[in-house]
Order: sequence, then C-alpha cells, then structure tokens
Amino acid sequence: MPLSRFAAVFILFFTAGSGTTVYENEFAEEDTTPQLDYTNPYWCHPLGLTNGEVTCHSPRGRAYRSTLGTRCQMSCDRGYKLLGRHSIMCLANRRWSGTAYCRKLRCHVLPLIYHGRYTCTQGFTVDSRCDFTCDTGYRIEGEHSRTCQHGGSWSGVQPVCSDTDPPKIKCPPSRLKVAEPGKLTATVTWDPPTATDTADKSLNVILVGQEPGTDFKEGLHIIRYKVYDQARNRAACKFIVRVEVRRCPELFPPLHGYITCSSNGNNYGATCEYHCEGGYERKGVSSRVCQFNRSWGGDRAECVLMEIQANVKTAPALLDQFYEKRRLLIVSAPNISDPDYQLQNIMIQKADCGLGLRHVTVIELLGSPPRETGRIKESLLQPQVIEGLRQAFRISRTYFSMVLLDKLGLDRERFIAPMSSDELFSYIDSFLLDEEERERLELHRDFCD
Repeated sequence: MPLSRFAAVFILFFTAGSGTTVYENEFAEEDTTPQLDYTNPYWCHPLGLTNGEVTCHSPRGRAYRSTLGTRCQMSCDRGYKLLGRHSIMCLANRRWSGTAYCRKLRCHVLPLIYHGRYTCTQGFTVDSRCDFTCDTGYRIEGEHSRTCQHGGSWSGVQPVCSDTDPPKIKCPPSRLKVAEPGKLTATVTWDPPTATDTADKSLNVILVGQEPGTDFKEGLHIIRYKVYDQARNRAACKFIVRVEVRRCPELFPPLHGYITCSSNGNNYGATCEYHCEGGYERKGVSSRVCQFNRSWGGDRAECVLMEIQANVKTAPALLDQFYEKRRLLIVSAPNISDPDYQLQNIMIQKADCGLGLRHVTVIELLGSPPRETGRIKESLLQPQVIEGLRQAFRISRTYFSMVLLDKLGLDRERFIAPMSSDELFSYIDSFLLDEEERERLELHRDFCD
C-alpha cells in the first residue's frame, strides 16, 4: 500500500509581556488513499487443501481465483473430515477470512474376539474392511466382516466364535473272551478311551455299561462311552464285549447210575462225577472234566451189578467192599424162628427198593455156633467174618437187634425192636443222607411205588 504523505506546518506564536514562546504543531493529511484493485488476480495467496477440494467463485470470472472478493468453498475427500471454515473470502488486507484442513477419519478400535481374530485391509480408517476368523473348532456366528463407514462407525455388529465342533472319541475294539474254567463269566478289561477336542483340553468321559475289570456274563454286552465339551457338543462311541462259554456235548448218565456235575454241567472246566444206584458199582473213571476243546476227558464209566465177595476170611475185608459205597444194616436174631426177626424180615423184603435207593445193604446174623449163619441175600459168610462183625460192633446172639452203619463203617444207630420201613427210612433220610442224595431221592421216590 502507498505511503501517505503529510506536510508539517509550524506556526510560531509570541506572547507579549511574558517572554514565553509557544510552538504549535499541526498535521494535514493529503487525499492519497489508494484504490482497491479488483483486477489483480493474485490479491490473496492461492488456496490449496490437502486431501480436499477448493471451489472458488470470483467477481471477475474463473480466471481470478484469488482476486479480491473471491469466495471459496472447502470440502474434503472421502475419509476425511473438514476442520475450520467451510467458506472463506479474499479480504482487502490480502488475507483469507479463515482457514481449514482435512483430517483423516477413523473408526474406533474393534474389540478382540474370543477364540478368534480379525484382519483389516486399511487398519481402522474409512472403507477398511475387517474380516473375522475363528480358531479351529469354532465357527463364526454373526457377520463375517465389518467395514469402517464414512461417518466413523462400523457396519453391522461384532460377531462371536462359537464352539460347534464336537469332541472326538475312539473306543477300543470289540473283544471276545472265553469264560474262565468252571465259570459262566469272564473278567474283561480294557483301557478307557481318551477324548480330544479342538476347544477344550479337559473333557469328562462317561461310561454307559459295565465297568472294565468286572465279571461279564455269557452273551453280548454293548459298552458305550460319551463325552461332552463345555459347549455341550456331544460325541459317543461303542464296542461289544462277547463272553463265550465253551461247552462239551451233553453227558448222559450210565444205565443204573447218575452223574453230578459242577458249575453249569457241561461248560469248560466243569467236572462230572459218576454214581451208581444201590446194588451197582462204578466201572471206569470216577469223574470227567470238560476240556477247552469242547470234549470230555477220560472214557465213559458204567454201572455194573455189584459183586460182593462173601467168601472173604475177615470182617475188615468184607467191610472194605462197602467203604464209601454202601450203608449196612446188620440184623441179628437168636434163630430164624424169632418172632421179631420174622416181622422185621417181612418189612425188609417190602422195603427192598427203598433200601436200594438209600444205598443200604442188609447183612443177617442168625443163631449160635455151631449152627450160626451169616448171609447177604443168598451169599453165606465165613464163621470168622461173623465173629469179627459181632465183636467189632458188640452184637449179642441172645436177643434181636439191628445196627445201622454209615458209608464209612461207623455205628450210627441201634434198634432192639422191629422197625417199620417208614421209621427206618425217616432216620436214614434225616441223619445219613447228604444234600445231593436227598435231591436224588426226591427225583426217584416214585420209582418204588
């Protein structure tokens, strides 16, 4: 701007009589104010807006973008926000009426996603897209991506990673186990399966079925395991335990005999013993065992008519033939015409079948020397044997009596009067028979009727 020129006029005043001189200074402004130049195209400095755009309108036309009076509109590129004046004007003082700049817009930092992550194309700036992924075993629920919008907010809502992958569990292979010898069960063991999961490290495996290491009965057993993860996803597996009882062919009893078997009768390890009915004795093995190969050990036994050697020389030799096989009922009478003997003899003849079922053999000692006789049915005993029996069991010749011996040859009961078959059988059944013999007696009781 041109400088103003001023002219100084000095006026000197003198005041008479006082000796004082007064000077007065006065400035006069020349009429030299400059005219505003609307034709200068660069009256204000040219405008520029980084990351934005300036649109100006000048009174002089488009060519005069910064001339006096020019008004400019400020705007920012996408992703930027204008800070300052939206509209400014070129003033007479050669300055613009305001300032502005464009600041880059940003969205807030996205929170971390549990069990997942995200990657963004341009960070958290406008138009940046963030894609979400989940860890192995998890799946996105919700938006798979979010975009930073022009207003500084994210599109959509924050997704979550949900555990949808079930655990994995593998059961042991199915197994076949043969029942143990003499048993119908088998102890089966296995290692419990372990379960894995992509999300959870600690899993609770649940057994549905019989515990390992316990006895399993014959047949098929389905063993199941199931497992749940923390998200209640479920997995399961199963296998079969089969217990086989190896069996031999059915073993039939011999004629005039029977068999008693342990365990289930014909399973592996079972032992079957041969027994013969009264008046018969076993010929062959006493027992047979069912082998693993499903066959019986040994040969089949038979029951043959018992041959009593009555012509032995001593009482022990006679008794040894009955040891553990038969019970003995020794009947003694002064003579064959003794009324007690005759009555007892009639009852014994009628009870012959029942005595046979109870394994009882009758020995008769009658009279006195030199006409004394001893017999087992029609077989006569030697005098030395008769004397030995009387001395061993203290049997008198002077009165009727009966001595009942068990299978071990022990004196179990004495009778001094005739006994009915019912009374005699009642005593034998109650005191001399074991449980097995009682059961067999019940099965064959009707045989004598």
